[in-house]
Amino acid sequence: MKTLDQLSFDTRFARLGDAFSVEVLPDPIADPRLVVASPAAMALLDLDPAVAEQPLFAELFSGHKLWEGAEPRAMVYSGHQFGGYTPRLGDGRGLLLGEVVNEAGEHWDLHLKGAGQTPFSRMGDGRAVLRSSIREFLGSEALHALGIPSSRALCVIGSSTVVWRETQERAAMLLRLAQSHVRFGHFEYFYYTKQPEQAQQLLDFVLEQYYPECQEESLPYLAMFRSIVERNAELIAHWQAYGFCHGVMNTDNMSILGITFDFGPFAFLDDFDANFVCNHSDDRGRYSYSNQVPIAHWNLSALAQALTPFIEVEALQEALSLFLPLYQAHYLDLMRRRLGLTTAEEDDMALVEQLLHCMQRGGVDYTLFFRHLGEQPVEAALQVVRDEFVDLAAFDQWAEAYGARCAREPNNAEGRRDRMHAVNPLYILRNYLAQQAIEAAEAGDYSVVRELHQVLSRPFEAQPGMQAYAQRPPDWGKHLEISCSS
Repeated sequence: MKTLDQLSFDTRFARLGDAFSVEVLPDPIADPRLVVASPAAMALLDLDPAVAEQPLFAELFSGHKLWEGAEPRAMVYSGHQFGGYTPRLGDGRGLLLGEVVNEAGEHWDLHLKGAGQTPFSRMGDGRAVLRSSIREFLGSEALHALGIPSSRALCVIGSSTVVWRETQERAAMLLRLAQSHVRFGHFEYFYYTKQPEQAQQLLDFVLEQYYPECQEESLPYLAMFRSIVERNAELIAHWQAYGFCHGVMNTDNMSILGITFDFGPFAFLDDFDANFVCNHSDDRGRYSYSNQVPIAHWNLSALAQALTPFIEVEALQEALSLFLPLYQAHYLDLMRRRLGLTTAEEDDMALVEQLLHCMQRGGVDYTLFFRHLGEQPVEAALQVVRDEFVDLAAFDQWAEAYGARCAREPNNAEGRRDRMHAVNPLYILRNYLAQQAIEAAEAGDYSVVRELHQVLSRPFEAQPGMQAYAQRPPDWGKHLEISCSS
């Protein structure tokens, strides 16, 4: 394991030049103190978890000190926000400190969120607040523990620095990790500003660094775009299967690696509702749960448009046409596993859709339903979950079809509970749990967020004494309003 002063930097993105990013030093926050850290994320940098308790740790991740090899840069990009194009965005409150190379040879971006104003702050103060930093920390680490591709969060550092949003709050900084922070919006920026040389330079950079296998193809750029389509199809399938709502699927929030990226007003479904909108600012429901699939396709089309100078339109359209069938295949595979099915039958999608229709009409807890369905043998489990449904006739019809489907499974009863519990979490990051952790942290008590993080790090494993984290939310906890304000 390494100490903080042993990290090795290789600032590859900075070497692209000033057309892609601007050198900016972080603006420190006052009285830095550790709120929470992720040992699993620290391990990606080969860091000893014990270093999180050292004063230097908080100083580094609050802007007070820098590594010798770091070269902080604010990246420039653009993007479609809620369907409308914004020609210049960029890192308005975050900085790419540099890229650390771990002992396995992996490059990890160190991105400090809330680091102060940059040339792209657009009248903002460049700060992040404690509540949004805690939410992103918990969200990214919880998604990773569920097996959903995501950026990672190493730590949250709190402070006494005052910032104003709707009211007075305290500033914080989040250290985010990803193998790349290149977004769809990077390519849109160079396309719409008519900078083809820079666009090709970025394209070659992404191809070489993140999709080297595509260099062997006859059409490397097309092969890379096809891989991006495939990764996003798999990502969105995971979101839908586990009831995750991103909330702000703008093209500047879409990663070129196909990972969950830039957490804002996200939420997991409590009661199943296909029309659920987790972002209070999304008054038209553009980014509702049910719209995430078509919006992902729309975003990929926006990226394709930016790549038309380098890839033939017909080839791009053909690659885009792969998205929906790939998504459907990944989604159905995940849902089969969640239902304890190990084989494939032609009518399995209809079985899933019938179940979701029953859930929609009854306000059934999406996470706990699948967990309870795997607790006991099929017939006994169906009797337990039946009480959650309003339309019992519709549920009984589904239960009969599901029971018959399970009976056709080879060795269905053998290992059923372990198999289903391995993919159906007991613990999920519910909004009210995050809110309780935030309120405690704002009062100076960091134990709640730390315990919640530990529980969510093992979502499939029942943990003694943690039953409170596996309950249905109280009524007030189902209707919390989360906006883009941070």
